[in-house]
Amino acid sequence: MYEFVKITIFAPMNSIDTSVIISTYNNPKWLEKVLWSFGQQLFKDFEVVIADDGSSEETKQLIDRMKVDLNFPIQHIWHEDNGFQKTVILNKATVASKGEYLVYTDGDCMARADFLSVHKSKRERRYFLSGGYFKLPMNISELIGEEDIKTQRCFDIDWLKSNGLKSSFKNNKITARGFKQKFLNFITPTKATWNGHNSSCWKDDIMKANGYDERMQYGGEDRELGERLFNMGIKSKQIRYSAICLHLDHSRGYVQPEMIEKNNRIRKTTKKEKITKTSFGIEKLN
Repeated sequence: MYEFVKITIFAPMNSIDTSVIISTYNNPKWLEKVLWSFGQQLFKDFEVVIADDGSSEETKQLIDRMKVDLNFPIQHIWHEDNGFQKTVILNKATVASKGEYLVYTDGDCMARADFLSVHKSKRERRYFLSGGYFKLPMNISELIGEEDIKTQRCFDIDWLKSNGLKSSFKNNKITARGFKQKFLNFITPTKATWNGHNSSCWKDDIMKANGYDERMQYGGEDRELGERLFNMGIKSKQIRYSAICLHLDHSRGYVQPEMIEKNNRIRKTTKKEKITKTSFGIEKLN
């Protein structure tokens, strides 16, 4: 059904090629589906680092239970709930990560089996990779179970349509293969920006940029990191139609206009002053 790119890595004992950093907050039901999706990856040389922005004990219990069933190591990086502090916990998870290459995604984005293979095959020094997601409606998000993920039928357009997905040009994100996939990546009007749900970069470049700006809350906090990478001379590659993840539906009660306004001011300064390293990141410079 799928023309996956399979990557085999022969690495020294106890080393990890790639760290997948997954942000989450009090949504263990969706996180469980996401973790099952990483259990199906064709590329195997990775760990998962869960950046937990203060979830309750239920999330910890889920992770402890799934560690036994999954075929990859998991780190659970947690701090107390103090409002929307995603950038802070992402920085902690970045420091804790063991891989030389980092893939960032969210706890509501299920990765297709070739997701990490694509990130591996497309990565290149002096570049970061920019992917997207395919939004699912709530009824399908709820419907998908462990077996649907393990068989990968939840990524099959016919299965999705049989369960109510409407026809749309966006469905090409799931169906595009070969030349069509490359062509759509090339012509898409969407800029190759740093998207926290599906982007990757070398860890040493993230560290040089000093990670995420911890002043920022919801609204462009991921884009700002990408803008500093651009200021460093790092370029971007578009993999919107190649590295596929399904976004499970949910509400966004944490969105506040003042957060977005503050973030926009920070981003404007980053661009205007061509800032490459935030003073409010992993290392506090002020």
